[in-house]
Amino acid sequence: MVANTTNIYKYFLYGIRVGVVTNLLLVWLSLKLTKIDDPFLFIPAFILISVSAFRCLFPVNYASKSVIIDSVLSSVFVTRFLVTIVEVTYIYMFSYVLRIINSDQYMYVDLISWLMVIQVIVSQFFCWGAILLKYERFYFYEEFGWFVIFFINTILSIIMLSLDVSNAHQSLIIINIVFGVLYLPWQILHLKSITQRINSNSEIKAQEFSIDLSKVNVELKSSINDRKVSFESNDWGGVVGMMWMYGYWILFIPVWMFYIILII
Repeated sequence: MVANTTNIYKYFLYGIRVGVVTNLLLVWLSLKLTKIDDPFLFIPAFILISVSAFRCLFPVNYASKSVIIDSVLSSVFVTRFLVTIVEVTYIYMFSYVLRIINSDQYMYVDLISWLMVIQVIVSQFFCWGAILLKYERFYFYEEFGWFVIFFINTILSIIMLSLDVSNAHQSLIIINIVFGVLYLPWQILHLKSITQRINSNSEIKAQEFSIDLSKVNVELKSSINDRKVSFESNDWGGVVGMMWMYGYWILFIPVWMFYIILII
């Protein structure tokens, strides 16, 4: 039974490679069908979709350093470096879209939208801290930051339902709200799974927070050089981890980015 479960999970991990094709197709369509007249929209979307294709080919789990291709391109450091750029730029793009739709009608919407950008930057520090200080409790705070980001995005979108906007902008507001309604409860489950992993792992519970440059140097080298080929569910976050990878890299976020630049 365990072997069958492992095999099923292995198929899903290999299935992520479909996202290489779909994301490259979105890159091609972005260049062919959209107007590249607003770099604050196009560049973040282009970066996210391109890096999503890369992640589908070279996936890695930060905590376990598990990969399916044993290459430096699958390393935690390379992926995290790219993803830091992706996450800051695409959340800026989300906040920028809110300000475009708001069109200076509610000043507090413009102001609060910037909190999303501040929060994503804070989350990057937590993620890098978890990696370079080997203090995995920081992953919880990083993911809690994502709950905050999309909670803000959802609430501001609900507020803007009262605005007189175009059908295209109205569709973006509705997508924001629908995504929030689906994502926020799921993220609570994700946070619970992280808490459970921390509480059930004596090694993680024993980790102590300390800023030691020699330790940072060791963990930096580890993030570049250490990896293991694994298809075990526990090494990839189980069902929740698989849902996250498919949703973030293939099914939802890249398509959403493409839709935004297509219609605005």
